[in-house]
Amino acid sequence: MYTYKSWFEAIKCLCSTLCSGNITIQKMAGKVKWVTDIEKSVLINNFEKRGWIQVAENEDWNFYWMSVQTIRNVFSVETGYRLSDDQIVNHFPNHYELTRKDLMVKNIKRYRKELEKEGSPLAEKDENGKYIYLDFVPVTFMLPADYNLFVEEFRKNPSSTWIMKPCGKAQGKGIFLINKLSQIKKWSRDSKTSSFVSQSSKEAYVISLYINNPLLIGGKKFDLRLYVLVSTYRPLRCYMYKLGFCRFCTVKYTPSTSELDNMFVHLTNVAIQKHGDDYNHIHGGKWTVSNLRLYLESTRGKEVTNKLFDEIHWIIVQSLKAVAVNASPSLTSSTANDRILKYNLINDTLNIAVPNGEIPDCKWNKSPPKEVLGNYEVLYDEEMAQSDGHDRDMRSRSGQSTGIKGNRARDSGKPVLTTWK
Repeated sequence: MYTYKSWFEAIKCLCSTLCSGNITIQKMAGKVKWVTDIEKSVLINNFEKRGWIQVAENEDWNFYWMSVQTIRNVFSVETGYRLSDDQIVNHFPNHYELTRKDLMVKNIKRYRKELEKEGSPLAEKDENGKYIYLDFVPVTFMLPADYNLFVEEFRKNPSSTWIMKPCGKAQGKGIFLINKLSQIKKWSRDSKTSSFVSQSSKEAYVISLYINNPLLIGGKKFDLRLYVLVSTYRPLRCYMYKLGFCRFCTVKYTPSTSELDNMFVHLTNVAIQKHGDDYNHIHGGKWTVSNLRLYLESTRGKEVTNKLFDEIHWIIVQSLKAVAVNASPSLTSSTANDRILKYNLINDTLNIAVPNGEIPDCKWNKSPPKEVLGNYEVLYDEEMAQSDGHDRDMRSRSGQSTGIKGNRARDSGKPVLTTWK
C-alpha cells in the first residue's frame, strides 16, 4: 500500500491561485503596476525584470501578491472590496476553504456525498462501505465537534495511532501523535462531565488515522511538495509544475510507540527538520521529483511509477473540485537550488497569469500557448473535457475505457490516453 493515497501524509499540494474581476475592459497600453507585502527576492526580481512599476498599496495597482492575512483583510465582509476590471491577485478571496484543514475535510466529505446523490460511479463503495476511488483521505474527525464519533471509531481498533493537527497552523506547529484516549483527555477534557470540551486556550484540531506503513526511501519518510497553478475555477483550469521536490525526515522511520513524540521521525516539514542533528543545510534533505521518478522506476518499474503519478494527478484534480488544497505556498528558500526553483516557478506563473506582461484583462480566459507554459503542463481543462462530450473523470475511474483506477488498461498493459484530463 502506498501512502500517496493519503492527502494529509503524502500529498502536500500547493496551489498558487489567481483571480480577476468580471467587467469587460479594453486592453490599455502601459506597464503593469505591482505591489506586494511579501518581501521575497523570488517575487521582486521577477517583477523588476519585466519592467513593471512598483507602487504603494494605496495607489492604483494591477497586480498584488498578497499574504494570506492581507487577503483576509482586503476581502472581508466589512470592507466589501471588489477587484476592478484590470486587477489581479495571487489568491482566490475565499482561500480559507483551501487552507484550513477542517474545511478541507468538510469539502471533500461534501464532494463525496454530492457524487453519491448524483449516482456517480466515482462514489462507488466496496462491500465494507469504503470508497473505491475516492479513498485518498484517511478516516478523519474534527475536534472537539466530532469527539464522540472519534471515540467510537478509536475503540474499534484501540491499537491504532492517530495524528492531530491544528486547523489553522502550518510548518508542523502543534502536531502530535496519540495512541491512547487518555492522551487526548490530558490535552483537553472536562473531568466532571462525559463530554469533550474545547478550552479557550485550545483551537480546533483535525485528527486522522495515521498511516503506519509509509513508503520509505533509505528507511525515511518523505512527502511531495507539488506546485499547482489554478487560473480559473469556472471552468476549472489548472497546471502542474514539473519541478516539484520531496522532503525527507532526518531520522529513520519506526512505528514504535516509543518514538511517537519524535517529530524528526514523523514530520517532513523543513521548519521541524532543520533543527535536527542530521539536517543537511546544503541540499536541505530534498530530492527533485525527477530524481524520485528515476528511483521508483529503477526499484518498482516504469509502469508502477507512471500509475503512481497518474493517481497523484487525479487526486489533485478531485481535491480542487472539492475545493481543498493548501493555497499558500512558502516562498522561503532554504537552499540555493530552492531559490532557483522558486524564482523560475514565479516566472512561469506570471507568464500564464499575466500573458505578455500586459495590463490584466478580466475577460482573458483562453488557454495560453504551449510555448509560454515553461515548466508547467496542463493538468486539467474543464472546457476541453466538456467539449469532448463526456465526463472524463467518470469514464476513467469507472473503467469504461481505461481500466479501474488508472489510465492504463490492466488487461493489456498498454498505455492509453489519459481520459480524465
